[in-house]
Amino acid sequence: MTRQFPEGFVYGGATAAYQVEGETRAHGKGKVPWDDFLAAQGRFSPDPASDFYNSYPVDLELCKRFGVNGIRVSIAWTRIFPAGTGTLNQEGVDFYHALFAECERCGVVPYVTLDHFDTPEAFYEDGGEGFLTRSTIDAFVDYAVFCFTEFPEVKHWFTFNEIPATAEGSFIVGNWPHGEKYRLDKAFQLMHNMMVAHARAVSAFHDGGYEGEIGIVQNLEPKYPLDPNPAEDAEAARMADVINNRWVLDATLRGHYAPDTLAAATKLAHIAGGELDVRDEDVAALTAALPHCDCLGVNTYKCQFLRSAEGENDIHHNGTGDKGSSRWFLKGVGESCVREGVPTTDWDWIIYPEGLYDLLTRIKNDYPNYKKIYVTENGMGYKDDFENGFIDDAPRIDYLRQHLTWIHRAIEGGVNVAGYFVWSLQDQFSWTNGYNKRYGLFYVDFKTQKRYPKASAYWFKNLAETGRLAGEKALFMLLLGVSGIGPRLALTVLSRLLYMVFHRFTFMAQRLWQALWICLCRP
Repeated sequence: MTRQFPEGFVYGGATAAYQVEGETRAHGKGKVPWDDFLAAQGRFSPDPASDFYNSYPVDLELCKRFGVNGIRVSIAWTRIFPAGTGTLNQEGVDFYHALFAECERCGVVPYVTLDHFDTPEAFYEDGGEGFLTRSTIDAFVDYAVFCFTEFPEVKHWFTFNEIPATAEGSFIVGNWPHGEKYRLDKAFQLMHNMMVAHARAVSAFHDGGYEGEIGIVQNLEPKYPLDPNPAEDAEAARMADVINNRWVLDATLRGHYAPDTLAAATKLAHIAGGELDVRDEDVAALTAALPHCDCLGVNTYKCQFLRSAEGENDIHHNGTGDKGSSRWFLKGVGESCVREGVPTTDWDWIIYPEGLYDLLTRIKNDYPNYKKIYVTENGMGYKDDFENGFIDDAPRIDYLRQHLTWIHRAIEGGVNVAGYFVWSLQDQFSWTNGYNKRYGLFYVDFKTQKRYPKASAYWFKNLAETGRLAGEKALFMLLLGVSGIGPRLALTVLSRLLYMVFHRFTFMAQRLWQALWICLCRP
């Protein structure tokens, strides 16, 4: 079966400033908490990352060649205001003007995030706790208004990237800078304060009469009971859903917290030994912004199956790719498990594409105030092998195809999904994994900074240029040459078919693919 995406659908690639730009201590850029945190760990450095600061023309030219018509980028707050407020760094402003001009030249539309995990370090000094300190909300709104005014060439804005992930890393898993473990009270408070900052920025955008659209990007995870029959497992899934999904979805698309959402968050905060500070003026800000939030960005990679269990907190983050090493047990919620027959990545992320369909339809049904959804990140971390000039990433193609299939089904069901952004455009620095976990359509040799298209890049190019997601039968017909495809697309198709046929015999598939590459690409 061939699935046709709507006219105007965005086929994008995603990046983030700190993960691609490099030059973290140069060109007038101020500090963020990650700088000293990573230096103290000594495991890996964010410099030069993908050297996007100097290499963005190369990456945008690749976008142009491979049909990528939208790019998610973020503005590094401290490239603009090194101390978060006060003195302006004109060199940083000029860099982003040049970046957006190059986007225009290449016909690639920028979708710009204001804060992508890189809140200025200055807000953690002198007793500050980032967005837990309410004065940071005011500073963010001022920064947002500056950007709206300074960069009129940008027509698509997102306030924050992944507020739940920020809370999780900072106060649940505790593997982020200034982190604490199992502090659900602080996690909910952080999410709330950031949502207030988002709401006030949205209202400022609307009141200022700026051209374009504005929204927010949330990482959302479908939650399922491991066994749907026991009421206890269903309750565990519900509580996990409040943490990861309902708290921010209510704030974004309801304009207030539903009573059962607030009750669950309050209960979990009490278990952690704290209270929530949700003020009337905060809710008023959420309510005022609701009509003006134009779009929701959904980042999704995995789901979670939960069972009820008693015991003490025990969470271990698999940041090395040591499959089977992760643990997740949260007091007051339950235990994360893997349902039998459901595959996982080397980082223990559950691969369950149907969950994306469930998530999109749930937003449509539960939050009728939503206007438009972009799937702003989706992709598969993979230990790509670069061998003899090619990268066979057939499992990634399979992952992308399956998720796009379920997105299309959601569109058929009436969900307004306007675009899909692969995480990531190119291989990038990963916050907790460094450089061994690769997501990109384009392989980056981090020693030379040279880019190489992966098999998935050619597959995505065909999708972007045709708007069609072909089923296995159609792919096979293409392979036979019915549509007159070139050798590179044929190689992509062959990669997908070989993976299907020989997925249990990885070595055989690799050797066959290598032979075909050499034969078909030889002059």
